[in-house]
Amino acid sequence: MPNTLSLMSSLRDVASRINTDDEVDTLLHSLIELACQHGSWDLGSIMSVDAAHGDALVIARRDTALLKRPLSDRWELATSPALVALQRNEAVYIRDALETTEFLGYRREAAERGYRTVLVLPMACHDVEGRPMVLVVLARKIVDLPAEQLAFMELIVHLGAIAIERTHRQRAQQAAAAQLRRVVDVQGAMLEEVLAGGSMVTLTAMLADLLDSPVLVIDLYGGELHASRAPHASLDMAAWRAGLDGDAGQQIRAAALSAIERHALRRVPLDLPDGLTLHANVELLSVDGDTVGALLCFGEREPGDLHTISIENAKFAMSVQLMRSVIRFRSETRTLAELFFEIVERRWRDEQDVLERARRLGLVLAAPARLLVIDYPHRSVAAFDRSAECHRAANMLAVQHKLAIHPITVGNGFVCVLPDAPAHTATAFARQLCGALGALLCGEPTLIVSDAFTGLTALANEWERCWRMIRVARAFGKTGALSVPDLGPLPMLIGAADSSDVRAFIAGTIGRIVEYDAKHRAPYVGTLATYIRHGCRAQACADAMGLHVTTLRYRLARIVDLFGIDVETPERRFAVELALQLHNLLDAGQPVGAASHNAD
Repeated sequence: MPNTLSLMSSLRDVASRINTDDEVDTLLHSLIELACQHGSWDLGSIMSVDAAHGDALVIARRDTALLKRPLSDRWELATSPALVALQRNEAVYIRDALETTEFLGYRREAAERGYRTVLVLPMACHDVEGRPMVLVVLARKIVDLPAEQLAFMELIVHLGAIAIERTHRQRAQQAAAAQLRRVVDVQGAMLEEVLAGGSMVTLTAMLADLLDSPVLVIDLYGGELHASRAPHASLDMAAWRAGLDGDAGQQIRAAALSAIERHALRRVPLDLPDGLTLHANVELLSVDGDTVGALLCFGEREPGDLHTISIENAKFAMSVQLMRSVIRFRSETRTLAELFFEIVERRWRDEQDVLERARRLGLVLAAPARLLVIDYPHRSVAAFDRSAECHRAANMLAVQHKLAIHPITVGNGFVCVLPDAPAHTATAFARQLCGALGALLCGEPTLIVSDAFTGLTALANEWERCWRMIRVARAFGKTGALSVPDLGPLPMLIGAADSSDVRAFIAGTIGRIVEYDAKHRAPYVGTLATYIRHGCRAQACADAMGLHVTTLRYRLARIVDLFGIDVETPERRFAVELALQLHNLLDAGQPVGAASHNAD
């Protein structure tokens, strides 16, 4: 056994030599060579333990035999002490491999290669693939292993593990630095392309290279889908492009936008019509706080700050690029909207000048035309602006119906100015558009088609009539593509409902009872409305309101005494019912009969 001074000198030599190796493979071969040389062992190897496949793999070897012969580089863990050493985290010492009954693989190989003693040492490090390793040394003769010699070998292995982990860190740092340089270069090139007005095709390809995964960019204002490459091996680029232009594109767009509204932007499943399901991370693209698009990254999201920075810079570059579509859309819609409201609010002075301005915008108002007024469904939660999507859907359907429409955003909806067409064509277009917008807005909108008109004054009149019908539809909760018969006789009455005569009629008929109910929280208006609605039949009204018939009669008597309202004659009953309906349309958000039924 070497003395202490010799052992210290050996350790110094080991530390010096492995410290100069920068490559993992070189370091592993140096380590097994030094372990054999300073530990007086004849043969040795370093093995990686692949527990998932049940194998131990030789990744570095020292063999001093003069006659070289093929040696196995793969051992079954069931016949190797490597797994035992790792599980126990301690050395496995086989004094005589020819006589061992526990590790038959070494017993067989010992006879073939002529060695006797085996020492397996666990290493506190991993190979380049993250697998744990062991160091194995062998002697051609039987070697007794005192505690000092075992401690010396463990110290050599420990020094080697430190050097290997250092090398792994250096490689990781170099790879991160190279990745950072690549990311910076691609990001710089992307921004240069954006500022130079480059194409979305080039930018999407650069973005896929930056993120190292297939990507898809949804342009809400431009109405286009921009793909880098197919996200699945079963799809070629032609099939992927064709799918995006068809039903698959619509489904992906709807799923992505739904995920954005629900703030569920991680690993969104995308079901394609052919049964294939893709998964993508959805990133929001916004300009000035408004959603302008979405970025879909297929494949697994890589962990780490560098990937997060790449995503944020990619989103910024794409948002800047999509800003052009936003500016173009807003400019066009704002110009048309300003002209439209100038007309419907009757603020023009020179009709010919307005007609000429409209013509320059592609809008011919001197010829017969119609209005299609769309009111979006009410949303209980805030949602991003989908005007561009709605305009795109309307334009696509108009092409199918061979109509040249002009969508104009107005408040919570939009107006389509379309050339005069047969009523059945306009109605068919309105109904099909209603279905398309319902799927897009997750709720059925209200659509009103105007009569044909020519000129500015007629346009303003039709707008007012359509808007009055929208108000009636809102008040009664009606949606879909509607016409006057769908709403009943009330739209004809509401046409004059804002006049002073109508309001005077309402006030003179039920004004006192309305004021009394509002002041005292009384149920008299509701009682009167329910009584008339049930044909002035006391028992039926009482049952509907959950009252005893005596209580109902007492209320009706109080209404006569307090307000002088008696509905026993047909003429008086009609006047009161008409006043209640007009009051409901003009001043109430709910039907008049919605008051509490249980108050007296």
